[in-house]
Amino acid sequence: MLAGIILVAVIAGSVYMLNYSLRPVNRGHDIAGSYEYLYESYPYLRSWVDSLDRHNALRDTFITSRDGYRLHAYFVEAARKSPKTAVIVHGYTDNAIRMFMIGHMYSAGMGYNILLPDLHAHGLSEGKAIRMGWKDHLDVLQWMELANETFGDSTQMVVHGISMGAATTMMLSGEVQQPYVRCFVEDCGYTSVWDEFAHELKVRFNLNPFPLLYSSGLLCRMKYGWGFKEASSLKQVKVASLPMMFIHREEDDFVPTAMVFPLYEAKPEPKEIWTLSGVGHGLAFRSDPQLYLQKVEQFVNQYIE
Repeated sequence: MLAGIILVAVIAGSVYMLNYSLRPVNRGHDIAGSYEYLYESYPYLRSWVDSLDRHNALRDTFITSRDGYRLHAYFVEAARKSPKTAVIVHGYTDNAIRMFMIGHMYSAGMGYNILLPDLHAHGLSEGKAIRMGWKDHLDVLQWMELANETFGDSTQMVVHGISMGAATTMMLSGEVQQPYVRCFVEDCGYTSVWDEFAHELKVRFNLNPFPLLYSSGLLCRMKYGWGFKEASSLKQVKVASLPMMFIHREEDDFVPTAMVFPLYEAKPEPKEIWTLSGVGHGLAFRSDPQLYLQKVEQFVNQYIE
C-alpha cells in the first residue's frame, strides 16, 4: 500500500514538474505584451522599429522544421549591403521581439544583417512544449542556412544567444559548421538542462534530484523524445572548434554564475570570457548597453571583417 502511494506521488510529481518546466505560462506567445515590455525597457527602440515598419524592412519568414513544425523568424537587411550577419536567439518563455535590443545593437550599431527566430513553442512558432535549446539547436542550424541564403550566400555569421538561447547556441556549436559561420556569443547559458533543473528544483522547492528529476526526465524522453542529461551545452562546447565569447553576471540567481567556468574551461581555444558585477539573469546588456556593444564588437571583429 505504502509503495503504491509513493509510486503514485512520484508519477504525479513528475507530470507536474514536466508541465511546470516545459509547458509554463508562456509570455513568448504575447506579441503585444512583448512590444510593451520592449519599449518600456528600451524606449529608444520604438523609433527604430517604427522606421523599419515604415520602410517594410522588418520582414517575416517561415520554415518547416525537420520534425514538421512551422517556425517563424524576423529578419532585417543591413542598411548598406554587407556579408556580416547575426542570428540572435532568445531565452526561456521569450520570443524574437524580446531580443530586438540585441538586434538593434548588431543592425544599427554594427551594420549587420540580422535574423531573429522564434524558437519552438514561442512567439509565432508552432510547438507543443519548450525544448530548452536541445532540439531547438537543430532548428537554429536551419535558420542559419536560410540567413546565409537570404543575405547573399556568402555571409560571415555570428550566432548570439541569451539564457536558453545561449544554451541553444552552445549546443549547436558542437555540430559540423558551414564555412560562413565564424563565431558564437553565449550570454548566461547553462551547462545542461539537467543541471539547470536540479538548481531550480533545489531553489524553488528545496528538493534533491532523486527521485523527481530522474522520473520527469524519463517522462520527457517518452513524451518528447529527448532527455535532460543529453541536452548538454558542456558536452557540445568540448567539441566546438569555432571562437566563442562567454558572458555572465557575477550574481546570476537563475543560471548560477558557477556554470560559466566549466563551460569556458571545456571549450577549446579560441575563446574569451567576460564576467561583470551585478544581480540579475540575462541583464548584462541592459545594465550597460555601450559597454556590452564594445565588448561584443571587439570579439566578433577578430573573426568577421
